[in-house]
Amino acid sequence: MASRRPALRSGHLTLQIPELRQSRFQGWSVVWAAFVIAVFGWGVGFYSPGVLLLTLHASKGWPVAMISSAITAHFLIGAALIVYLPEAHRSLGLAQTTIIGAVLAGAGIVAWSVASAPWQLFGAAAISGSGWAATSGAAINAMVAPWFDRDRPMAIGLAFNGASIGGVMFPPLLILLIAKIGVEAAAVAVGIAMPLVIIPLSIFYLRRDPKGLGLAPDGLLIDSKPHVAAPSTRSPRKDLIKTKGFMTLSVAFALALFAQVGLLTHLLTRISPLLGENGAAAAVSMVTTSAVLGRTLLGWTIGGRDRRLAASANFLLQSAGVALMIISDAPTIVLVGCVLFGLGVGNVVSLPPLIAQHEFRPADVGTVVALVVAFNQAVFALAPAILGVLRDISTSYVVPFALAAAMQIVAALIVLIRPPRRSAGE
Repeated sequence: MASRRPALRSGHLTLQIPELRQSRFQGWSVVWAAFVIAVFGWGVGFYSPGVLLLTLHASKGWPVAMISSAITAHFLIGAALIVYLPEAHRSLGLAQTTIIGAVLAGAGIVAWSVASAPWQLFGAAAISGSGWAATSGAAINAMVAPWFDRDRPMAIGLAFNGASIGGVMFPPLLILLIAKIGVEAAAVAVGIAMPLVIIPLSIFYLRRDPKGLGLAPDGLLIDSKPHVAAPSTRSPRKDLIKTKGFMTLSVAFALALFAQVGLLTHLLTRISPLLGENGAAAAVSMVTTSAVLGRTLLGWTIGGRDRRLAASANFLLQSAGVALMIISDAPTIVLVGCVLFGLGVGNVVSLPPLIAQHEFRPADVGTVVALVVAFNQAVFALAPAILGVLRDISTSYVVPFALAAAMQIVAALIVLIRPPRRSAGE
């Protein structure tokens, strides 16, 4: 299958260079595999802790601050390991690393469920955090990015929508299973299902990359895509961290994710008194359904538009939703706040790889994304514990939610601080 590139003119001669494509591009199959992996990765590693917080606090009477601290440990351990995820992918392979992550994540949720004392939650966090590192945002980006350049916003948006679907499915599913069969049996069911689904997908779709199939990104045949060769050497981490682009990108999204993770972890506990457990679970699903809509719209419309400006608007939209949840306990207003907050949830995860694609050399994008995700996670890992402590001290969620809204506004300002333009060929 061939399409026509724009004409290249030399003197009076006009040449039409055909853009050759593979008839069936495997990249979109990889995107769908990444989508399913993200469903489980986020469902188990990101959204389940909020359900476990509610369940363990209600069933065992353990303090919210104590359980929140274990959730913080889960995310901190993941952050420490994500820094080295690119090396794991290069040494073990993308498929094998993902398989190990799925097994650890499944074992981790079981370990959380069988804890008989609060201190045991921290051992469980070591297991679950390791699994989360191998199935979180940096991993999903690593699966998709080699296959796409021009179409990367759409591909990343679709793959990361799996994260939102995980949020739609897992909180109500876990609450239902816990009510029917108990927390231990529910965790075992999820812990077994995750590797059973992810292992075959990893074997069939993650063992190849486009270069091995003779392809360039977007399904083009390598020889049919003339371009200036990008430097293949990777910049040292210490040099990347010092750049203005990295600092503003990582700080802005760290603040936004601190607010987002803290809010999502405590959202069930915040709105359960208003809507009941089932209604609160439905509200969380509404948040993540809104996230799918928001991310899909962004992926299809952003094109070459200003991605930092889009991020700033996204943070402000979320802060408006949080403000509604602060000022009112009326169920309708709280639900509107959940929708506004939810519309930006998915984009906070998928925008950093898209901004990095524009601002860094191709050889450095994977490392930058892993560093940003790790830094962000190290910061937002503190959110469940800090918001939990503020809630216990103030005896309400007004103060912690107000802190989250303020951080989103600050993030909206920081992300607009732009790095110098990268010159062509860099």
